[in-house]
Amino acid sequence: MARVLALLYGVICYLLFLAVFVYAIGFVGNIAVPKSIDSGAQTSTITALLIDAVLLSLFAIQHSVMARQWFKRAWTKIVPWPVERSTYVLFASAVLALLLWQWKPVTAAVWDVQAPSGQLVLKVLFFVGWGILLFSTWLIDHFELFGVRQVFHYAKGVKLEPPANLNRHTLSRTGFR
Repeated sequence: MARVLALLYGVICYLLFLAVFVYAIGFVGNIAVPKSIDSGAQTSTITALLIDAVLLSLFAIQHSVMARQWFKRAWTKIVPWPVERSTYVLFASAVLALLLWQWKPVTAAVWDVQAPSGQLVLKVLFFVGWGILLFSTWLIDHFELFGVRQVFHYAKGVKLEPPANLNRHTLSRTGFR
């Protein structure tokens, strides 16, 4: 039963990530989402910059701290190794969703491209950039990066070797061998 729950948890975390990721594309590009980077409650430019800087810092800190080996070693004493990556993905998605929800638009013009050819170049670069980001996840093993491979193998009872830099003693206490 624990294996099935771990798989369900991992898949839900992955689907949540996908939803937030797709929304983030629309958010940044002002494409088909109810709230985008340029919409929402307006405040002074200084207030918006401060709030947005705090939100970006939260996202960066969460990503940086949870990705560190010392954190993973401590975290897998609480969270079993097969769902450690899914939990990271869940937290990262939650912090990104918070950022998207609470983002304050900067009312001052940061840039203004009027030439249609310039606008086209920026749109192409926008989509190419997101495409490169997504493609790069496949180059390093998309499903492992987002925790799906770990929970899938765990659910099947297939031994999946954890990263070599995690403490074996910690792993044995989490029930994953």
